[in-house]
Amino acid sequence: MIAGTKSGCGKTTIALGVMAALSRRGLKVAPFKVGPDFIDPGHHTRIVGTVSKNLDGWMLSKEYNLECFRRAAQDADVAVIEGVMGLFDGYDGKSEAGSTAQMAKWLGVPVILLVDAASMARSAAAVVMGFEHFDDQLNYAGVILNNLGSRRHLKYLADAMQERIKMPCLGGVIRNENIAIPERHLGLVTREDHPLTRQTIDGLADIIEKNIDLDMLLNDLPVLNMPRPGGEEIVSQAKQVRIAVARDNAFCFYYQDNLDLLAAHGAEIVPFTPLADDDLPQDTDGLYLGGGYPELFAGKLSENRRLRDRIRGKSRDGMPIYGECGGFMYLCEELVDQNNASYPMTGCFPFATKMFPRLKALGYREITLTGDTAIGKRDLSIRGHEFHYSELSRLAPGFQTVYQISDRSGLDRPPEGYQINLTLGSYNHLHFGSQPTVAGHFVESCRIYRHRKNL
Repeated sequence: MIAGTKSGCGKTTIALGVMAALSRRGLKVAPFKVGPDFIDPGHHTRIVGTVSKNLDGWMLSKEYNLECFRRAAQDADVAVIEGVMGLFDGYDGKSEAGSTAQMAKWLGVPVILLVDAASMARSAAAVVMGFEHFDDQLNYAGVILNNLGSRRHLKYLADAMQERIKMPCLGGVIRNENIAIPERHLGLVTREDHPLTRQTIDGLADIIEKNIDLDMLLNDLPVLNMPRPGGEEIVSQAKQVRIAVARDNAFCFYYQDNLDLLAAHGAEIVPFTPLADDDLPQDTDGLYLGGGYPELFAGKLSENRRLRDRIRGKSRDGMPIYGECGGFMYLCEELVDQNNASYPMTGCFPFATKMFPRLKALGYREITLTGDTAIGKRDLSIRGHEFHYSELSRLAPGFQTVYQISDRSGLDRPPEGYQINLTLGSYNHLHFGSQPTVAGHFVESCRIYRHRKNL
């Protein structure tokens, strides 16, 4: 587990470098990310060639996290998990719930503590000492010092920690602006846009190999024996339906588990790109539009009128369609960007969305369905999260919401979730693993549609 003392200390860059270095050594790396983030797992996947999985202590149960980790790591040589925020940062100040520390203890993995040592001297030892003593149930593999000013700076800090800190100092990385992943309004720039070329990946691996004692780290890592948790195991079913999934620079935010669960329940996942394809894949029985950055590609999306018309027609025909956040924006009639430029979208919903310079919503959400939908029946509860800079600017009268929403503290949020025919749209990103019946229900909705259209 690569964990930081705070957000912004370089976890993603160091985690990517460690993954790249271990992969270059010929080790099969299983990558993971703690928290609901979509962007970091995309970078992990680009680096190691294996799909990165999200682990989350609020959206998902302990048992689900353990099983997800076991399945994804069982054939790997080493699992590398990137934490979220600071090591002990969770939902409140009273417990470890939702924190990286909690996940490390659930999984039984050691922690590499990453310290942003910029402008720090001997005080860095006090910071590390505080983390080391804060929770004696954690096992530390070592500390890495980031954003150092020089090799001399590293020696100064290592000397300060030598007699007071139990965990070994694995090394340090000198400040280098060229290796940082740039940011965009929804977080780091995605793997689709950031040039993680072979040269960049090798550069990250070189930095880790030259500055971090990977041999010491690997020699001290435990061998994990993770028996399968109790509970019913999902047995993959024969393919019954074809679900088209938008995958391109505009729509790139998906939990891999959502796709895996759909596939396990009998869906053939068929990727397509609304930026270039003028029709849905052949024999499509359902449509899944994830989040992303449709506002950055609004012009191109609007120019693809044939596909927009096709999706609107399928919606009216009763095809099960599920869109979240950016996908929901695409299902609306109009997208207005920050410059007030207007772009027509598919028009499945007679709504308009508008981009703003400031964040409009952020946080975990619990959804209770208030009506029957393509993903579940009334009263079903699902967990997810919300993070967006746009909002509905025009809402047709008479539309009923089908989501009753509360935040992670149980406080009510404004109702949301809109459905017309079997088209469901919302700003909330749902994790199907929080309620495994969701995937099966969506596949069944698609199967019924397939049967009806073939009559």
